[in-house]
Amino acid sequence: MQNLALFDLDHTLLPLDSDYEWGKFLTQVLPRSGEVNAQEFSRRNSEYFLQYQHGSLDPVAYLEFALGTLAHFPRAQLDAWHAQFMQEVIQPALLAPAFEIIKQHQEQDDLVAIITATNRFVTEPIATALGIKHLMAAEPELDQSGNITGKLYGVPSSGIGKVVHLQAWLKQHGKDMRDFPKTYFYSDSHNDIPLLSIVSHPIATNPSTTLLAHAEKKAWTLLYLFK
Repeated sequence: MQNLALFDLDHTLLPLDSDYEWGKFLTQVLPRSGEVNAQEFSRRNSEYFLQYQHGSLDPVAYLEFALGTLAHFPRAQLDAWHAQFMQEVIQPALLAPAFEIIKQHQEQDDLVAIITATNRFVTEPIATALGIKHLMAAEPELDQSGNITGKLYGVPSSGIGKVVHLQAWLKQHGKDMRDFPKTYFYSDSHNDIPLLSIVSHPIATNPSTTLLAHAEKKAWTLLYLFK
């Protein structure tokens, strides 16, 4: 029978945080005059990143900030910037160990998916570059022309929200967790303990200090893809 293999993205399959790096990149390409002040955006982006690292981030507040910024620009402009971001920031961070662990599961015919707190606009091209078809991410609301409205569709895909997104995604595919003999989840973050706690094979991958302590207490598998 088919197994389920889930991967977090940032600091798990990537040795960086794509959401934070996208914010840094955006401050470099934002027009010098306009509705979005690059300096203020950079300050708030850094503040939210620190909150995430400390486990105190309000995901809704952050996503409203991030998506609200994107809503100021037409989709064609955002896509052009993202293509540049992929080339300059993400491509150099796509490393062999990540591809190897993904390939192991794909060759076993496992159902492979990324589940990330970062929004779909930022992460969908990254999932494609990694060769992973299925993606669960924070969903930006789109208008009829495909432009980002600035609103979040549904619930954030962080913390317990990852469990909610996973259950909904499995239901769409006519499945639930009990249909898989083995369920894997690879993550670096203590924010993902809710999902790590319900899979049969939790794998603390490049773990943060907090997750490492929890994983050792629970005797979870440790994996270091990056030095």
